[in-house]
Amino acid sequence: MKSHQITIKDIAKQLNLSKSTVSRALTGHPMVKEETRKLVLEFAEKSDYQKNSFAINLVTQKSNLIGILVPEFLSTYFPKVIIGAQNKISSEGYNLIIAQSNESYETEVSNARVMMANQVDGLLVSVTKETRNFEHLMAFKRKGIPIVFYNRVCEDMDVPKVVVDDYDGAFRAVEHLIKIGKKRIAHLAGPDNLSISRRRLNGYYAALRKYNIPVDEELIISYDLTMEKVKIYINHLLNLPKPPDALFAINDPTAIEAMQVIKKRGLRIPEDIAVIGFSNDQLSELIEPSLTTIAQPVYKIGETAAELLLNLIKTDISLWKPITKTMPTELVIRKSTIG
Repeated sequence: MKSHQITIKDIAKQLNLSKSTVSRALTGHPMVKEETRKLVLEFAEKSDYQKNSFAINLVTQKSNLIGILVPEFLSTYFPKVIIGAQNKISSEGYNLIIAQSNESYETEVSNARVMMANQVDGLLVSVTKETRNFEHLMAFKRKGIPIVFYNRVCEDMDVPKVVVDDYDGAFRAVEHLIKIGKKRIAHLAGPDNLSISRRRLNGYYAALRKYNIPVDEELIISYDLTMEKVKIYINHLLNLPKPPDALFAINDPTAIEAMQVIKKRGLRIPEDIAVIGFSNDQLSELIEPSLTTIAQPVYKIGETAAELLLNLIKTDISLWKPITKTMPTELVIRKSTIG
């Protein structure tokens, strides 16, 4: 025998309320009194009421879903961003759909289409290392669906962005290496299509210029963030007639992989070669020697990006402003530069 599924009509009858009041309470309508909303939600939960999301979407033209595209889960960076974003989004009554692109442009495009098909009310995006065409994301803007970029952004799209001061962080990282006496500072840079790679490279250049250290282009290698490539490039740098005495890496996973190669070569860190990363990944404090790095307020990045997106959702499209929030970084000194 088929069990009865409770409806809005049933809830209204039990609580002696109108169907419209119950419907508004279930969808978070601001005109419903707080005590009424609480009464309806508690009764719905006890009764195992299942919302007809499709029907509600047709009426309200809202899905109460927000999507987030992340390029990878290899580091702890993006999970922390997600936690920050989800806590903010949940507090406003929205649900989060997470899609991981595995650093693949094609997967990112597919994930974006899934978000569109699910009629998300807004989208948080950090692009893959392969992404050079942004048509799949521009489609959201054309449809009036707000987008906020975080970390890896598209500078050509006139939408809000949340980034850290990559330039200043890189500058302070290299300045620290110079102040401990290092002169030949190598840089394993990220792909040049990523704005964070360019900003960190420019910070590297600026520190060298300030301290009158000539730029040696053979010490700068841009790579595709594949860990297997780190081994090849670090060995190449160490085999130079005049090898580097320090390394500034685009991120902590790169720096940690480089340290493994350096130790296998029998070199001492930091005496023979000092190493500094960027992001303050969870492993950076656990490895031996512990990694000096540039810390980012990762949770706050996710929270801020979500807050910007929620504000756009609540604002008329004609009033949207493409503001950029730039977060500060912090130099965290550990044993990989100070033995």
